[in-house]
Amino acid sequence: MAATLRDVADLAGVSFKTVSNVVNGYPHIRPATREKVERAIDELGYKPNLSARSLRSGRTGAIALAVPELNLSYFAELAGFVIAAAERADLVTLVEQTGGDRARELALLQSPRLRMTDGLILDPLGMRPEDAAALDVPFPLVVLGERTSDWPSDHVTMRNVDATRAGTEYLIASGRRRIAVIGEHEDEVIGSARLRLRGYREALEAHGIDYDERIVARAALWHRADGARAMRELLDRGAEFDAVFGFNDTLALGAMRVLQEAGLRVPEDVAVLGFDDLDEAAYSIPSLTTVDPGREWIARTAVETLLERIGRGGAELPPRTKLADFRIVERESAPRA
Repeated sequence: MAATLRDVADLAGVSFKTVSNVVNGYPHIRPATREKVERAIDELGYKPNLSARSLRSGRTGAIALAVPELNLSYFAELAGFVIAAAERADLVTLVEQTGGDRARELALLQSPRLRMTDGLILDPLGMRPEDAAALDVPFPLVVLGERTSDWPSDHVTMRNVDATRAGTEYLIASGRRRIAVIGEHEDEVIGSARLRLRGYREALEAHGIDYDERIVARAALWHRADGARAMRELLDRGAEFDAVFGFNDTLALGAMRVLQEAGLRVPEDVAVLGFDDLDEAAYSIPSLTTVDPGREWIARTAVETLLERIGRGGAELPPRTKLADFRIVERESAPRA
């Protein structure tokens, strides 16, 4: 016979209610207790009756995740972390790809497909500050990415300014003074590119280094090809620099390939720093020093925050902003002095 919640409770030595809370993703469970219950679930091979649970609770057992593009490694890895966190709460994740298009992001918020889910985690790129009213939706919603703090939804994000300032200061401390950056977005007012440029400029100013537009390279998209193209432009214009800070790892990896093709040694001639700590950063040659902005924490916290909203059944709760910690991951492309 199939294992039941009562069987799991007996094996774990906890109450039936505690097992139910773990299975339904209730966040306020002691880690040791959660681990005992999950171990018992695995040992017994317990599978919840999703149809019965849905009928009892009015929930679907699924959440939605909408990201700009899955062929960009950052969002692919983020999606993987969200799916894993949701699975631990016994939830299925339906993934949408918006292309970073404002109209598609706004349409998604009104899509009847969301009726098949209990809530949405949205990482918007195209939406603007004036779109705030569109986020006032009748279902649980968590927004990722850098947007205005007064939007009417929970917001889980990274410390873009502080993390980029720390990365720039890391390069300065290693003896670099001419630090090129790749990834600026022309005319951007709110977004990761603008915030990371601000952190970069704050670090330069704090150390008495002049900001030089000649070593700031634009990249409308943040793929490897864009990093490579921006680096070729810097080299073609004769810009002098002893370090490069890519505003994400894929830009940095593209730039590093072009530097090596040009006969420049990394890190002896030019240090290279990325941002995101993608899995592939550890396996490039040389391996990429990078800023880890807390992506796994962001994914896990987004799911937990959404579950809190779902568990309250629509009860009022003020919008919250949760910020991830960051760290510098030192590897071969930019070692400490």
